[in-house]
Amino acid sequence: MPRPLPERAAKVVREVRAFTDEKILPLEKELLAHGFVATVPALDALRAEAKARGLWAPFLPTELGGGGLTLLEYAHVSEALGRSPVAHYVLNCQAPDVGNMELLHLYGSDAQKKEFLEPLARGETRSSFGMTEPEHAGSNPVWLSTAAKTDGEDYILAGHKWFTTGFEGSSFCIVMAVTDPDAPMHARASQIIVPRGAKGMRMVRNLPVMGEAGGGWASHAEITLEGVRVPQANRLGPEGAGFLLAQERLGPGRIHHAMRWIGICERAFDLMCRYAVSRELAPGKPLGTRDTVQAWIAESRAEIDASRLLVLDAAEQMDREGAAAARDAISVVKFYVAGTLQRVLDRALQVHGGLGMLDDTPLAWWYRHERAARIYDGPDEVHKGSLARRILRGYGMKRKE
Repeated sequence: MPRPLPERAAKVVREVRAFTDEKILPLEKELLAHGFVATVPALDALRAEAKARGLWAPFLPTELGGGGLTLLEYAHVSEALGRSPVAHYVLNCQAPDVGNMELLHLYGSDAQKKEFLEPLARGETRSSFGMTEPEHAGSNPVWLSTAAKTDGEDYILAGHKWFTTGFEGSSFCIVMAVTDPDAPMHARASQIIVPRGAKGMRMVRNLPVMGEAGGGWASHAEITLEGVRVPQANRLGPEGAGFLLAQERLGPGRIHHAMRWIGICERAFDLMCRYAVSRELAPGKPLGTRDTVQAWIAESRAEIDASRLLVLDAAEQMDREGAAAARDAISVVKFYVAGTLQRVLDRALQVHGGLGMLDDTPLAWWYRHERAARIYDGPDEVHKGSLARRILRGYGMKRKE
């Protein structure tokens, strides 16, 4: 069982939950009706209030203006924030910025930290992350066509990326590009910071996710890089370390996502239960009297609680032993919690019937945008396969080359 939170962290979780309930959830109707961009002025006012209350960037070290929480402690915060589609944004711990800040903090040079990390940590800028390519399977992240060729003290980048989250309005993009095509597969690519104003970087479109293109941070872009020149000083870490850095980024990122998913599940569960007791099939016969609805509620409760324990255990392992030691736990969390999310959302939407298909509740929004939980950060099938192979090797099965 995960250890109890220290009182300092427990206090932060309580304050974050109250702030989300009192200040952020009331903005939901405007967000769902008019979109993220229209809500930005109100959200920015809440960002300033969150900073004034000391709730800002709880995952970041205190020297960067954050809360200095451990991964396990932040996991509880992420659940509290997950009940709103935009609460992570309000506290400056939204993807992909949270992962980019962690990368820059761990591997950035002093110059990179000053130019890119510090404004990001203060919430003055946003960032994006360009890894996935439409020409290649995202399940094989080392197979990339985007290349960065050396030219004097610069790199010249050429390539094509998509699902670059939050690219619209971002100040820079961390791009995965092949810097040595002759190196071993996992040492071919590097991560390179590309400022948004760089000549040759072009946004093709915001991708319509199940028909919704979104805008600003709440969007995923297709971009091209055509002869983009940046200094080699913009490379994060050693040349060829791109895949290693990506794995470092994804480990904590999967914990962040999974606890956010649990927050979504809890909100969907609450909406489902409230509707089950208030919506009548006939006078005096609420939905909650139906056996099927009762089974969905019981199954959802069990799956959410089991998911939370799995994630907190994985976070505790990572805090104690590092991401490599927690590899199996992270794989379990990724596919199990993503499946729980999909099932709970589907049940909640089904209980709401026609109302569930509308943006009168956040269920349809989450259904559109969170179906990808079983795809991004490694498809479920890849995690299941790699976990099973590691288990079977313990029983003597030889590694398949």
